[in-house]
Amino acid sequence: MDIAPLHIAMYPWFAMGHLTPFLHLANKLAKRGHKISFFTPKRTQAKLENLNLHPTLITFVPINVPHVDGLPYDAETTSDVSFSLFPLIATAMDLTEKNIELLLHELKPHIVLFDFATYWLPNLTRGIGIKSLQFWIISPATIAYMASPSRQREDDMRKPPSGFPDCSIKLHAHEVRFLAAARKLEFGNGVLFYDRISVGAELSDAIGFKGCKEIEGPYVEYLETQYGKPVLLSGPLMPEPSISTLEAKWGEWLGRFKIGSVIYCAFGSETSLQHNQLNELLLGLELTGMPFLAALKPPIEFESIEEALPKGFKQRVQERGVVYWGWVQQQLILEHPSVGCFITHCGAASLTEALVNLCQLVLLPRLGSDFIINARTMGGKLRVGVEVEKGEEDGLFTKESVCKAVKIVMDDENEVGREVRENHNKVRNLLLSNNFESSCASEFALSSAFQFDLLKFYTIDTQINKNSLPL
Repeated sequence: MDIAPLHIAMYPWFAMGHLTPFLHLANKLAKRGHKISFFTPKRTQAKLENLNLHPTLITFVPINVPHVDGLPYDAETTSDVSFSLFPLIATAMDLTEKNIELLLHELKPHIVLFDFATYWLPNLTRGIGIKSLQFWIISPATIAYMASPSRQREDDMRKPPSGFPDCSIKLHAHEVRFLAAARKLEFGNGVLFYDRISVGAELSDAIGFKGCKEIEGPYVEYLETQYGKPVLLSGPLMPEPSISTLEAKWGEWLGRFKIGSVIYCAFGSETSLQHNQLNELLLGLELTGMPFLAALKPPIEFESIEEALPKGFKQRVQERGVVYWGWVQQQLILEHPSVGCFITHCGAASLTEALVNLCQLVLLPRLGSDFIINARTMGGKLRVGVEVEKGEEDGLFTKESVCKAVKIVMDDENEVGREVRENHNKVRNLLLSNNFESSCASEFALSSAFQFDLLKFYTIDTQINKNSLPL
């Protein structure tokens, strides 16, 4: 079925880990002829322009980020500030409400896709006759476990809420404490973090997620019964093939090692480990005896990663181990044939990049709802990775537990490792199958148009039963 082009506005949370996947979705939709107005912080626009593959259809709408006491004057995104200041970014976004309202009156989009922070947007769009869709870049499993209406009536975070479709997800004591505290965290402008998550979902006309029904189907069905509204899936939003090449220094270094022999370790651009845990991670990498490239931020009390290395570590690993602080071309590194293992903090984008490559997954989730649930679903229900063991109460891992997880996924003779590799290969084949992601993006646009009464015309000589649409 063809539909007339839609005009879609997007307002992501001001974090690069959110702006980028929203832009990936914009590219998928623009490829099908839809027009996108993409709200972005004014100075941050330059960092995104090279990812805009359809500049005639995707228009950046620069937003001046209001100054909030406590924020540096040039701060626009979470990348510009420490974690403790993230709530002030949310406060700044709240202060854009009037400006956004004026822009929407001027732009007149059919639909606005908004992120968790701007929970107020559905009330605004409803007043001017525009549909709203809360779009999550995190998994349906995370929202189903953490923020479904059933969870509001059940305070025990140790167990899933009533009717939750996956009994394999178990939380450790330290995770329960963290998530219980997070529900009560004030996240900008006197608003609880939990309310930003839940209120937007309750007020929006529909909910959308990054993902596909083959993997997320049971969680989507659960959320539809919970919220009583459509839950749509955009597809996995895999990044387009890179038009750049791997930096020579990394290409040459990786090229020195056998196929599938290198460990790549990265924890995202905003995560830094405590010094003792950084040491355990690096000593665990050393303990494997394998070559490794670790792209890590220094602990907050250190000026550089070099200062934070274990004593004598650099001399012992010499040419087989590199610890680097700075941006790296992760997509291209994961595609390199020498990389056989990826130790990840379990961010959604990193997991997607890994699943479409041949490297095996070692799951070392950062303490946060999405990372934890991602680790449990990837290591449990899907069984495509092995999670590093941590202390039940303190949440600490050791060099031995890091080494053990790597050895499992890299050992051809290990039964668990074989199962994980087989399952990873099945998921990879699904994600890379012909027209898979294209059909997901088309269904997302079609379902949005149908749900919002924006369906304009059918293909010639084709009669559609609306009840049969893939919603």
